[in-house]
Amino acid sequence: MPAANPAVLDFLATRLSQSAKLFTPPVPDRAALEEILRIALRVPDHGKLEPWRLIVLARPDFARLAELVEVRGREIGADDQAIEKGRGAFDRGLCAVAVISAPKATDRIPLEEQVLSAGALCMALLATATAAGWGANWLTGWPVHDAEFRARAFGCTAGETVAGLIHIATPGTAMTDRPRPALDRVVQWGLA
Repeated sequence: MPAANPAVLDFLATRLSQSAKLFTPPVPDRAALEEILRIALRVPDHGKLEPWRLIVLARPDFARLAELVEVRGREIGADDQAIEKGRGAFDRGLCAVAVISAPKATDRIPLEEQVLSAGALCMALLATATAAGWGANWLTGWPVHDAEFRARAFGCTAGETVAGLIHIATPGTAMTDRPRPALDRVVQWGLA
């Protein structure tokens, strides 16, 4: 029988994403972020391709990104409500890690596996930051799904996407858990 790690299982069973809208200073300093990143990078990466890159965003970066959302929203004819919603996470942002899915050209590892590795990195960042005592939240929004915005904001090239913006700061008020899916609704045991 394998040896269980009850502390880790208890943590995972109760982990919650905190609302980034409620985050307050302070944010992790560089040393704390480096430790979070070092741990989070231990994700599945078939072929050791490192099919992602990370950009650590601080308050001045968010101000620039919020303005870019405004400009890009006007360019594409978005309405005021969409622009305001798109700006929201950037206007309030304190610290985040942009996880850029950057698949590598190879016949050995399918594109889907590389993209999923970036998603796994987002989840690892959430769990690691939370385990370190910080509030963490995985956000996206229409701006990061716009290729031109991604290129201007994060230098994304063709084929690169933003897997997530992982906001990390001091959590606000305690969150309550949301209902989780019942196993019998989402799990099939065998192929029969």
